[in-house]
Amino acid sequence: MKAIRIENGELNVADVATPTPPDGEVLIRPTLLGVCSTDLELLKGYGGFSGTLGHEFVGVVEDGPDDWRGKRVVGEINCVCKRCDMCTSGLSNHCRRRTVLGIVKRDGCFAERFTLPAINLHAVADSISDEAAVFTEPLAAAYQITQQVKLEARDQVAVLGTGRLGLLIAFVLSKTGCGLTAVGRNDKTLSLLDRRGIRTARVNELDAKASFDVVIDATGSAAGLEKAIELVRPRGTLVMKTTCADRHQVNLMNLVVNEITVVGSRCGPFAEALRALARQDFDVTELISARMPLTEAPAAFERAAASDTIKVLLTPPGAA
Repeated sequence: MKAIRIENGELNVADVATPTPPDGEVLIRPTLLGVCSTDLELLKGYGGFSGTLGHEFVGVVEDGPDDWRGKRVVGEINCVCKRCDMCTSGLSNHCRRRTVLGIVKRDGCFAERFTLPAINLHAVADSISDEAAVFTEPLAAAYQITQQVKLEARDQVAVLGTGRLGLLIAFVLSKTGCGLTAVGRNDKTLSLLDRRGIRTARVNELDAKASFDVVIDATGSAAGLEKAIELVRPRGTLVMKTTCADRHQVNLMNLVVNEITVVGSRCGPFAEALRALARQDFDVTELISARMPLTEAPAAFERAAASDTIKVLLTPPGAA
């Protein structure tokens, strides 16, 4: 079967054996896949990953327990031991022995078939299209912020970065009633938010320092993180969504001087994201810039990295 792999820092489409699901896991045939900013950073060397890429998918279970066979599913990406202190204390996403789909010590979903633990699966309602369902994982990551930080109407909140994840975060936070401003550089994505009635500002026009109660950094860059620190008011909160291979040093002095609370934010609640998609709270399909064959991975990744691209989807061989 075909799979998109990183080997020795190079991206290629390789022929690999179809995996056999171990006990407790299922074999999934993906029908649609999403290219994430993390995939692009892994290609630059982030995390030192080698193997099959990919963690955003919707697909059909082909082999595994009878109660899952034939079902259309999405899946959580952290694969855990269920025995360590993190797992037994309710923090399984931080399992001491976890592997992470297409990111840490586990081949990902950018292949014709892949495996995942059955406990990670979520069934997709018939009312949700594949094009919407493939956004479940990043949409869940956006909802994670609302579980970590209590946002009220009086709070002035900035989402810094209006790329793939930043847009989804802005969609989710716009429903909280907070004083939201999405801050970015890309006229295309800022215009999209403007059309949805979400207040926007361009980075080069924003001169108010230390003016936001909460700032979410979704820029994917060290420079963006520095800007985010600059925008948080004293004793405010900085939520970090950024993962990047850039080793640039960041001046952290203002975190101490201004007594800023830093919250790392990663994976989130799939069930809540699926409910939002079923209610059609957001038209996430508007973010799709291109749909390309998995076998054209180099071109697809180049397209995903372009400044005028929001989301690139991949179609595996044989998928409709």
